[in-house]
This record gives sequence, C-alpha cells and structure tokens, in this order.
Amino acid sequence: MSDTTLSAIIPADTAGGCRDPAPAVGLDEGAPEERRAVSLAERLKALADPTRLRMLDLLARQREPLCVCEITARFPLRQPTISHHIRLLREAGLVAGEKRGVWSYYWATDAGQRCLVALAALG
Repeated sequence: MSDTTLSAIIPADTAGGCRDPAPAVGLDEGAPEERRAVSLAERLKALADPTRLRMLDLLARQREPLCVCEITARFPLRQPTISHHIRLLREAGLVAGEKRGVWSYYWATDAGQRCLVALAALG
C-alpha cells in the first residue's frame, strides 16, 4: 500500500498515532506510587509460594507468637527450609519475629493479616 492510499484511509490528524498521548505517570522510581507498586509486588512474590502462604495463615491464626520449632513440626520440610521461607516473609513485611534465648518466635504482622483478608476475598 502506498502512503497516498494510507492517507486516504487514516485522517491526517491521526496518521501519526494518538492525538494527545497521556503523560507518563509513575515512572519515577522515587515516586510514592512506584514504591507502593514495588512493595506490593514483593509481597505478592512472597505469597506466591503455597508453603509461605500456609505459614502466614498459620501465624495469623495464633494468639501468641510461634516458635520456629512449632512451625517446623507442622510442615514436611526441614528447619533450614522453614527458616528460608520465614526470611522471605519477613523481608516482605508479612511476618515479624524476635529471638528469645536460642529460639526465634514469629507472628503475622498487620500487613500480613490484611494480605490474607484480601486474598480470601479473591477466591
């Protein structure tokens, strides 16, 4: 097709594409929207694993923090693997913990509990 044929099909004022392209928003990595999107993506990645999702649910249902040994006893995984999953949940801000002597105790954060409520609403 020649250019003259195209100009007959597409009006001259729209031949180059959109008339008024929307301004780019949220592309600044320091912008609050971008930081929020990155934070949400990190949480979603942490929750994308069924084991981590089950761990978060377990911790959210407890009245008191659980010792890592109690968490390990409820999963068919070894303690180093459990610790790896907990670390990823902590980095995402979904779980918090504290050391008591030689043991670590964990609980679901408010953000973790809100994520579970949001996920429950999805399905």
